[in-house]
Amino acid sequence: MLPILLSSVIAMAIIVERYWTLRVSKVRPKDQLPQVWLWIKNHELDSTKIKELAQSSLFGFVLAAGLRTSKHGREAMKDAIQEAGNHAAHEMEKFLSTLGTIAAISPLMGLLGTVLGMVDVFSDIMLQGTGNTAVLAGGISKALITTAAGLSVAIPAVAFHRSLTRKVDELLVLMEQDSTKLVDAIHADTAKDKK
Repeated sequence: MLPILLSSVIAMAIIVERYWTLRVSKVRPKDQLPQVWLWIKNHELDSTKIKELAQSSLFGFVLAAGLRTSKHGREAMKDAIQEAGNHAAHEMEKFLSTLGTIAAISPLMGLLGTVLGMVDVFSDIMLQGTGNTAVLAGGISKALITTAAGLSVAIPAVAFHRSLTRKVDELLVLMEQDSTKLVDAIHADTAKDKK
């Protein structure tokens, strides 16, 4: 039971931390892209603002990576955004593999507890015989509690793991769409300036 309880505490800590960290307002603030547009339009974009942008959020980090390489052409900008996006994805998926592992092993730990409990029950049968049903019922009950505990940890862990994975995917898609808009806008303006 102790490993199952420890797993439940770790799973709960991961769930709370990830939901807090993956808030849209923290990962991809709504005012960030309009602010970058304004800086570009007013010719206020400099290395200090790009540095601030990179430190403000994961989305800001991705945009800053693209803006740093924007002078080297569209493909260089897209590559930098892709690389920064991979880093952002890695940051957002932090601890999700641990949560998935807890979801997978909790039922197995419960089953192991049940098997060990049943071994004890059969040991009691060998020592006391089958006449004392109270000892047998108590032993079987204790054995099955570990299975129930393992499932009680695994079921919410699976649900939250899928929910958090979906949240990360949605945030990545939104960041990719907005980054693509920025690349298109900057290089559409550059193409007009060349004409």
